[in-house]
Amino acid sequence: MKSICIFLATGFEEVEALFPLDILRRGGLSVKTVSVMGEPTVTGAHGVPVVADCLIEDLNEADIEMIVLPGGLPGATNLDAHAGLDALVRSFAAAGKPLAAICAAPMVYGKRGLLKGKKATCYPGFDKFLEGAEYTGNMVEIADNFILGKGPAAAYMFGFAILEKFAGAAKVAEVKGGMLFAE
Repeated sequence: MKSICIFLATGFEEVEALFPLDILRRGGLSVKTVSVMGEPTVTGAHGVPVVADCLIEDLNEADIEMIVLPGGLPGATNLDAHAGLDALVRSFAAAGKPLAAICAAPMVYGKRGLLKGKKATCYPGFDKFLEGAEYTGNMVEIADNFILGKGPAAAYMFGFAILEKFAGAAKVAEVKGGMLFAE
């Protein structure tokens, strides 16, 4: 079964990884956390250790439905520097497969020129890495195969945008209701 994969590197922003993970699993989607650190336990920017479901080395690209990159520092820069993730991101982009990132992590796509001509958002100050994109500053921006989020406060909206892409608006409303989100 294909899975949405949330990639974790040391220094990731915990809420940007775990809030979307929770939302997507509540919505019935297959989601895996993936360590790029060579070991399963990855420590977030605020000292929270998370045991990933698998290592990037154990993934088969054909089993990945979507790439999701949380921000945080140095998490986003660690993701940006990972050669295996770079190859995977480039392959997904070339095939028009879905890619998501939030906070500082949209720079991973921007620095590779993948957001050229698209509306994009990210944490303020990281827009300088969104090569050729139109920075909107919106909490969530959806452009073609990209879903981008601005920062920690956008984590739930980011998660719901991904859920809607794969499960539809009715499922989003159901999950929001169960979580007591008021519209």
